[in-house]
Amino acid sequence: MVNPKQINCKRASVPGFERGLAQATHRFGFADLMKHACIYEEDMSKLDMVKMLLVVFALALTGCDTSKEDNRRTPMGTQNFEEDIIKTSRGELTITLVGHGTLMFRFGEKVIHVDPVSREADYSKMPQGDVILITHEHRDHLDPEAIAMVRKEGTSILLPEKCASTATGGIVMRNGDVRTIAGFECEAVPAYNIVHNRPSGEPFHPRGEGNGYIITFGDKRVYIAGDTENVPEIKRLKGIDIAFLPMNLPYTMTPEMVADAAKAFRPKILYTYHFGSTDTSELVKLLAEEKEIEVRIREME
Repeated sequence: MVNPKQINCKRASVPGFERGLAQATHRFGFADLMKHACIYEEDMSKLDMVKMLLVVFALALTGCDTSKEDNRRTPMGTQNFEEDIIKTSRGELTITLVGHGTLMFRFGEKVIHVDPVSREADYSKMPQGDVILITHEHRDHLDPEAIAMVRKEGTSILLPEKCASTATGGIVMRNGDVRTIAGFECEAVPAYNIVHNRPSGEPFHPRGEGNGYIITFGDKRVYIAGDTENVPEIKRLKGIDIAFLPMNLPYTMTPEMVADAAKAFRPKILYTYHFGSTDTSELVKLLAEEKEIEVRIREME
């Protein structure tokens, strides 16, 4: 739930109404839109349609921004994303936190996209990539249209075998594979469920079908987990400087699972991402005594 006290509204022009409405409903969801206007679900039946629409219209027109004041946000075209800069032995690594499971890295003149999907960004306005990493085939991670927008001549796409028929021309990476692509060493790490299953009993992410990736930028090793639980292969990782671990049920991990994995392989910086409606403060509490692990919470629902 977004804290209403964290909402900073900026006046937008009427021509931007549709964009504002889309951003407001995407960011908060319909129920939260009502709550930000002090209207609660149990009272919905008492509202007439006109009042309800006025609430949504007002929020859309203000172009609500839920970023905290201490979060640095940088413009990219007409889009705003949180960005963090990490110093490495070969210069600065810029991490663009696009949203959900979607990331972008810039290192020198190179651009790496991770799971680009159109619901998180307008990729016609994003820089084209030298490398595109796809973790698995689910539609919130694999979007052929977004890939086409950021693909250029010479772009390398690394992906699991199950994604190869959708994103044609990619390089299949199986769990454990290591390749050097565009000057970056990239290792595929297993990503799968061992606890959380579909009603049929099949895991949401079967073993061997998805990848996490470790990418080396100078002297920094960055681990993007994809959709996984705290499986043994993750807990055995060594020398990870920055990690992105997913945290939403029933598909990936609980805060306890994320904390368990982090305590095992001990990244210097931990981002939780792909966390949906999970209370990220729970993870912060669980790792409060781990002074060598910096937990960073960003807008990666």
